[in-house]
Parts: sequence; C-alpha cells; structure tokens
Amino acid sequence: MLRAGKGFCVGKSSVLAAAARLAGIPARPGYADVRNHLTSKRLQDHIGDTFYWHSYTELFIDGKWIKCTPAFDKALCERAKIAPLEFDGIADSLFHPFDAAGHRHMEYLSDRGAFADVPFATIVADFRKFYPKLVAASPSAASFRDEVTT
Repeated sequence: MLRAGKGFCVGKSSVLAAAARLAGIPARPGYADVRNHLTSKRLQDHIGDTFYWHSYTELFIDGKWIKCTPAFDKALCERAKIAPLEFDGIADSLFHPFDAAGHRHMEYLSDRGAFADVPFATIVADFRKFYPKLVAASPSAASFRDEVTT
C-alpha cells in the first residue's frame, strides 16, 4: 500500500496501527460491517453496498481505547460531499451517518471488534464468499496480502 500510494481501509488501518506502535502508542486494527449508501457505481457493481470487514484503528490514549477511521482523505470527502472526520484523541472518530445534504452515508451494521493484528486469512475467506467479482478481478491473493500488510 505504501509503495502504491493508495489503498483501502484495511491497509490504511494496519499502517496507522503500526505507525502508532512505533511512536509508543498501543494500537490495534478493528473491524465492522458497514453499508455505504454513497458508494460509486463501479464499486457497487463489484461488491454491492455492504462492506464486510471495514477497518478502523483503535488507539490507547489516556487509559482508554479510541476508534479512528483513516479511510477517506480530504479530496475524497469533498467529492462525496461529506465532512472529513476529525480525530481529537478523546472521542471515537467513525464515519458520519449522513452527508452534508442529509442523505444517508455510512451505516454500521455490526462491529467485529479489535484484533492484535490483521486477521488476514479470515478476511480473504469472507471476501471470496461475499465479493466473488472483486476476487476474480484481483490478480491474486498475494496482491491483497501486500495491500493489507505493507
């Protein structure tokens, strides 16, 4: 992901967790199943509107675990007409449920919890099950492994 200069939430969360750990901040990746009501047509064609294993990062700050979502950059937020998420180190920073116009944006369906590391094999197995078009379009599982562990 770092070499490519792009990625999706699983890779971004694992990089944030690794960087935080290097800085001495306990961190771990967390996962939830979410419904993205503003997904692009291209992504909708590949995976639908439910994102299984959406990833966020938990950081241990001042004695408590705080959720942080490092998925959308400012440019993507502007295109989607949603406010960038702010992280203050005090409150969870998860996707906004609505966009600027009041349309449904991100709906959290279930929280899978936090893990010590990326549960790679489980995520790949579920992606094969839930996203057969996406997996078929991917060159290999190795490219996904590079995406989430680099």
